[in-house]
Amino acid sequence: MTDLSDRQLLGMIGNIALLSIIAACMIGSTPMGLSRIINAVLMTGPPGDIIVLWEIRLPRALAAFLVGAALGLSGAALQGLLRNPLAEPGVLGVSTSASLGATLTLFYGLAAFSPVIPVFAAITGAIAATALLALAAFRNASMTTLILIGVGVSSFAGGLMALLLNLAPNPFSLAELISWTLGSVANRSYNDILLVLPFMSIGLAFILSIRRDLSALSLGENTAQSLGVNLRRTRLFVIIGTGLMTGASVAIAGAIGFVGIVAPHLVRPLVKYDPARIIWPAALLGGIMLVLADIGVRLIPTNAELRLGVVAALIGAPLFIWIAANLRRTHD
Repeated sequence: MTDLSDRQLLGMIGNIALLSIIAACMIGSTPMGLSRIINAVLMTGPPGDIIVLWEIRLPRALAAFLVGAALGLSGAALQGLLRNPLAEPGVLGVSTSASLGATLTLFYGLAAFSPVIPVFAAITGAIAATALLALAAFRNASMTTLILIGVGVSSFAGGLMALLLNLAPNPFSLAELISWTLGSVANRSYNDILLVLPFMSIGLAFILSIRRDLSALSLGENTAQSLGVNLRRTRLFVIIGTGLMTGASVAIAGAIGFVGIVAPHLVRPLVKYDPARIIWPAALLGGIMLVLADIGVRLIPTNAELRLGVVAALIGAPLFIWIAANLRRTHD
């Protein structure tokens, strides 16, 4: 695949991403046609349409896209680092650890002092879990062992979060804690996005700076070192980058699973399985997946709005099973 073909792939997925965001702005309890959306964008439509677009639907769609993109990109980076197609923030316990960090600040009332505190706590939890996995990788643990460690980290963090739910002092605190565990981008504002965007940007910069090293690493650590790859730097940058992006994602949307697995798998054949070239397509597709899942959240008829993490799992888990079955069939 030539560079032009790479650009065409990104252009195609990017156009689909734009269409998904436009669809998210059009679809809701009160559908808005394209002409109404255009008038609202130009600030020439009715005041109600302008408020619905700019204050409710657009920030929600952008939040969903950014979170999905961060998770898709983080999954691709972790899969490249660990050379394991099952690696992603949710499966390896990174998302759950980030949620635990954020919920601890809510439980103890620390979040009331500053909205930045839960963000830092979520990022700290994500980096701690990723560092533990990297430490196991440094000691040449098998891929199966790494997955088991991740499952253990996820279970332990989930158990602590369940404990916090049991100890919640009042129904309001309980509802707020549950919101973090199930995931949602409802009622998100531009301020919420601007709060986490710097952390996502820094994490993206770390990962992009070593994406070529991930391609060399796919040939084996010894080969990568012979090609001049600094393995310690590569591991450290992936840990910091995925920790920042996952923590920031959890800080704005709570725990969301399966996006980091499914998005890289779907685009990997289109880039000839190159870990460096998969980064951007996986990010865009992850954003699309979560925007579409959030549209589903609003369309599924229920008494109370479903949580985004629930719908993402209902969509992502069957896709993952289908992908795994096709991979098995390919190798048999």
